[in-house]
Amino acid sequence: MSQSSVLSQLPIDAVMAELLAAIADCPQVILKAPPGAGKSTRLPLALLQQGEVTGKIIMLEPRRLAARNIAGYLASQLGESVGETIGLRVRGETRVSPQTRLEIVTEGVMTRMLQQDPELTGIELLIFDEFHERNLDADISLALALEVQEALRDDLKLLIMSATLDGEALQRILPAASYLESEGRSYPVTLAYKKLATGSRLIETATKEITALLAREPGSMLVFLPGAGEIQRLAQQLEGQLGAEVLICPLYGQLSVQQQQQAIAPAPTGKRKVVLATNIAETSLTIEGIRMVVDCGLERLAQWDPKTGISRLESVRISRASAEQRAGRAGRLAPGVCLRLYSEEMLARQPAAQQPEILRSDLTSLAMELAQWGCRSPLDLNWLDCPPEAALKQARALLFRLGALEQDGRLTEMGTAMTQLGVAPRYGAMLWRAKQQGISVAATAAMLVALLEEPPRGNAHPDLLFQLHLIESGALPRCPIYLKRAKQLFAKLEPVSMPHKILPEWVAPLLAAGFPDRIALSRGQASRYRLANGQGAMMMPDEPLADEPLLVVADIVKTQQGDSRIFSAVRADQTMLQQALPHLFEWREWLDWDDNKGRLTAEKRLCCGQLILVRQSLGEPDPARAAEALLNAVVRQGLAILPWHASAQSLLNRAQCAREWLPELGVPDMDEETLLAEAEQWLLPYMTGMKTLKALAQLDLVAALEARIGWNVKQQLDQSLPTHYVVPTGSRYPIRYQPGHAPVLAVKLQEMFGEQASPLIAHGKIALVLELLSPAQRPLQITRDLAAFWQGAYREVQKEMKGRYPKHPWPDDPAHHQPTRKIKKYL
Repeated sequence: MSQSSVLSQLPIDAVMAELLAAIADCPQVILKAPPGAGKSTRLPLALLQQGEVTGKIIMLEPRRLAARNIAGYLASQLGESVGETIGLRVRGETRVSPQTRLEIVTEGVMTRMLQQDPELTGIELLIFDEFHERNLDADISLALALEVQEALRDDLKLLIMSATLDGEALQRILPAASYLESEGRSYPVTLAYKKLATGSRLIETATKEITALLAREPGSMLVFLPGAGEIQRLAQQLEGQLGAEVLICPLYGQLSVQQQQQAIAPAPTGKRKVVLATNIAETSLTIEGIRMVVDCGLERLAQWDPKTGISRLESVRISRASAEQRAGRAGRLAPGVCLRLYSEEMLARQPAAQQPEILRSDLTSLAMELAQWGCRSPLDLNWLDCPPEAALKQARALLFRLGALEQDGRLTEMGTAMTQLGVAPRYGAMLWRAKQQGISVAATAAMLVALLEEPPRGNAHPDLLFQLHLIESGALPRCPIYLKRAKQLFAKLEPVSMPHKILPEWVAPLLAAGFPDRIALSRGQASRYRLANGQGAMMMPDEPLADEPLLVVADIVKTQQGDSRIFSAVRADQTMLQQALPHLFEWREWLDWDDNKGRLTAEKRLCCGQLILVRQSLGEPDPARAAEALLNAVVRQGLAILPWHASAQSLLNRAQCAREWLPELGVPDMDEETLLAEAEQWLLPYMTGMKTLKALAQLDLVAALEARIGWNVKQQLDQSLPTHYVVPTGSRYPIRYQPGHAPVLAVKLQEMFGEQASPLIAHGKIALVLELLSPAQRPLQITRDLAAFWQGAYREVQKEMKGRYPKHPWPDDPAHHQPTRKIKKYL
């Protein structure tokens, strides 16, 4: 069969003519097409063959494995090798030539192209493939590309392709886009559900069900698991249970290219495969011969915590869209079977789509890209989801500490140099500082960054120096890959051959240059540490490095409770760190209130972030600085030590509620952790002259909180969330606010006569919960819907109250009766 006839069988052919015309005529095109429709393979070749797009085409793929396979497939269809008409750019690998017309790129390559040449000279079309994955790089690239299209290149074309799309959101930022849909080609898939029994384990259940399904059904199988650990454990369980004709093929991002290709390739004649994969196999790849899918319903996501600067790895339930895409893998070639190891009810409770990466990730790279672009606020660009301000604030603080940003948000000279290195900001800082120390240190940094970019799997040794020695001696299977990547990085620093010997004494200072927030000081017990960012960390007591007094940590994961777990680090020498990175250390004077002695104490401290490395007593402190000491006591003991009178507590509660209900007001963070962290700015000015803890009773806490909120915002807060509500009788009653709960108004029932519906505040967004009282001020009813109460439950209240309080009015039509505070004879 000829190449053209094979390609013509793909479903996207049904809309191909319309699609090519739209790309020719419209600057922006949105294509919705399910996996297997041919959008990643048929369309690029059609664009090249048609010749309507004369400039270069760049296609962004969210995953390296998919990018390599697509590039290889497209090149083979042209009878060429990758690097000729079809090019490839992924981390550590560039295969392009002067005749390259279509480049498949990943991992920020498109963003770097935009940054280096905003006019995208010679490039005519940008394609965003598998956009539904909402990869962070894709969101950044799209935001920048839209600005380029608007300001510099109205002839630049954008094509967004996806299996599932939030069309409404996309059309909001691409209002003029042409929208097309392609039907997929799939056979019926029989769905079965098998909820894990209480107490049963995923791996054991999966082993049992896989074995049974293989015995009943022909063909190969794809099993979806949350991560590499589960894949390895399941592979071990299945080993020897499936027969010689069944090959077990793991598939996840950290495997070698050869291992990944083995999982993707067709099974040899007379054999079949069980591919054990992460969500990498959901949409980006076509795996040959699959007609059975076993879906555990989980995926592992990194949830970034901007307050700690540490990610928390979570196994979470997949979205309904992911479940649909996973099941669809069984129906590519013939009618198939999908066994879901969860219940149908559980799936129905899941969100339609997974949360985009931009809302749950470390945004340090994004903050760096925005600074390089000259963008002071993300609001200046068009986003499907605007980057969260808290995560951006934390990211900018880290970039400032790395030396990449000025206080005003502009790139420093070092930051500008870092952007040319094409690596994550932390690694860029390590390489830049190494370059200042000479060739041997630069070589050590290049080796270290290569190791950190792709940590070896299955090596539980936490000591990075030990791992570097393994690479240096050639003892790791991936040594050639690490050395190749290290040479690429080194070439960006020095124009000479790279020495292959590392300098052990420089590993910790280099790591600290990129991870200054993760310098870790031992707490002196149970292998526990305190990080320079103030967070707690721990190692298992029997691990290497667990008893070291000072570490620099690279890989750390937030646990469900308690200190974060350290997975890789290197021992450090304080003197060497100070010599190499003096900007990370400073002497600070510290005043505090000694609760036991009832007086001020003062000392001089050598600090690294929030770590205290050396303490020196300063003798008798200056009484004029007593307020500073008292402030430290407040920070140490918590906000409860302050005089929380009713008015102050009410203001705090209203401000916290406004953060939740009316974020557009711009009320600053008012949680306890933030208030304590920023107490010097908002609280200290109101403590002037205070010399003892007892003096805090005189603190004007309302004035301090109002100053933090700001005069304009406070005026809007008072209008939107008033302290009191005037009921129909003219009485003015306080509204009770409590963060996380609806506001409550306690009022006599008779005073609400004539009110048709529950009162609203917050510009009509929030209804007051009415606590309706009897004439004796006792609660009769709590309601969120006054109109429904008048029509319903009021009848029962009326019967009971008429007998108990006969002198008070209990009308049959309370919604239209005159409100009153009086008994009947005075009406």
